[in-house]
Amino acid sequence: MKNTSIVLVMHGVPPSDYPRREIAEFMALHSRLEHGGFPPHERAAAEARFAEMDARIRNWPRNAENDTFFVASHDLAEELAKATGCAVVLGFNEFCAPTVPAALDQAAEDAERVVVITPMLTPGGEHAEREIPEQVDEARGRHPGVEFVYAWPYQMADVAAFLTERIRAAIG
Repeated sequence: MKNTSIVLVMHGVPPSDYPRREIAEFMALHSRLEHGGFPPHERAAAEARFAEMDARIRNWPRNAENDTFFVASHDLAEELAKATGCAVVLGFNEFCAPTVPAALDQAAEDAERVVVITPMLTPGGEHAEREIPEQVDEARGRHPGVEFVYAWPYQMADVAAFLTERIRAAIG
């Protein structure tokens, strides 16, 4: 069997103690960049400012008080490693480090196969449907000797079975 590593892709959220004014600027820049809201002569400066802000927010110190999602993501990665016996590298779509491309590169260093998985359960989201597959394809180009498998989408019957199990546990 091939040496396999797992990349667990999580969404990410801003930490609660991050300056609100900067979050607002960051989100406004993101929206304008995504929707062509800058004249060509201003776009490069806006992209540079966005990259600077993205790095700052991603590298903000995280703990259980300011980002429970980040801590829970690490807990999930640890449980997944125990359950599978594989190394698990965590990557975040936004707001947290490491980025998904960085996580893919790290996982590819010591593996012949990298399985990419996300707890985003249903179709319709831009991250799971478009961004993650594009990042996996780019990683294939950077690591031609490594097999990358994106274990998504999930069968709706499997998701329903999982949710049914949780419902039954909740109501006894």
